Amino acid sequence: MNIAIIVDPLEHIKTYKDTTYALMQEGVARGHAVFVMQAHDLVLESGRVDAHARRVTLRAEGARWYALDEARRAALSDYDVVLMRKDPPFDMEYLYATYLLERAEAQGARVVNRPCALRDFNEKLAILRFPEWIAPTLVSARRESLKAFVAQQGDVILKPLDAMGGAGIFRVKPDDPNLNVILETMTQFDARTILAQRYIPDVAAGDKRILLIDGKPVPFALARIPQPGETRANLAAGGTGVAQALSARDAEIAAALGPTLRAAGLALVGLDVIGDYLTEINVTSPTGMREIAAQTGFNAAAMMFDALERGC
Repeated sequence: MNIAIIVDPLEHIKTYKDTTYALMQEGVARGHAVFVMQAHDLVLESGRVDAHARRVTLRAEGARWYALDEARRAALSDYDVVLMRKDPPFDMEYLYATYLLERAEAQGARVVNRPCALRDFNEKLAILRFPEWIAPTLVSARRESLKAFVAQQGDVILKPLDAMGGAGIFRVKPDDPNLNVILETMTQFDARTILAQRYIPDVAAGDKRILLIDGKPVPFALARIPQPGETRANLAAGGTGVAQALSARDAEIAAALGPTLRAAGLALVGLDVIGDYLTEINVTSPTGMREIAAQTGFNAAAMMFDALERGC
C-alpha cells in the first residue's frame, strides 16, 4: 500500500513514545510505502485535492531517525489510505484541513479518521453523547452557572475545550480563593465555553487510555499515574504510564462505544477512563501504542494495520 500520513514536523517527534512513529514502523516493516506531509501541504486546485508529500525512510532511533525523499505532488486519492495524525490544537487551520480532506474523500481518498467525524467529535464534548458513562458534567461560559456547579459538586475539574496534554486544566473547590479569577480567565468573562466535571478521586490510580481500533479495544490500557501533589495525570504533565489489562468496567465502556464510533468513521480512538467514568474521547491523534508495546509486548500498531489492510 501507499500510505500518506499528515503529521506535525518530524523533528518534533519523540520516537520512544510516539504512536505515529509506531505506525510508520509497522507500515515500513510490512513493505508499505509511507509518505509524510503537514496540513499546510494540502492543495485544492481545479477541484482536485493534492498534497506535497515526501516518502520517509526510517533509520535507527536517534537524532537522525528518518530520511526524506524529494517532495512530490499527487492527488490524495492516489494513496491507499491517508492517516490524519496532526496534534491539536483544533484551531481554524485544523478545521480548514478537515474541509479539504472531506473533498478528497469525495474524490475517492480513504481518510482515517474521517474528516467529518474529527469535526463532530470534539474530544471534550463527545462524551455527552454517552451520558450513562460519565460523571456529573456542565458545559457553559457563564461564571454564575459554573460557580453554582462547583458549589453543588464540591470538587470539580475545569477544562478548556480546545487543548491537549493537560494544558489549562484546573481543580477547584467552593472555598478556593482563586475561583473567581480562574473562571474569569478561563471563560474570558462569560465569552468562552468550558467544561466542568466532578473530580473523580480514582485518578490517583490512573487516568486510563483505552485504544479502540476499528471499534475493538486493545486488551491493555495505559494508566497514566499523576505525580504526587499533581491533579493532572497526562504524560505531558509528568504522569507515569503503566500498562495494565482492561478491567471489566473498561471492557464494558469500550464495548458500548465501539460500534458507534466505528460507524462514524473513527478507526482509531483513545477513550480516557477514570475509575468507572468516561472522561474524554480522543480522535485527533490518540497515543499510547509505544508504551503498551514496551511493557506488554502487545503490538497495537499491527492491530491497526490489520484493520487498514482489511479495508483495502
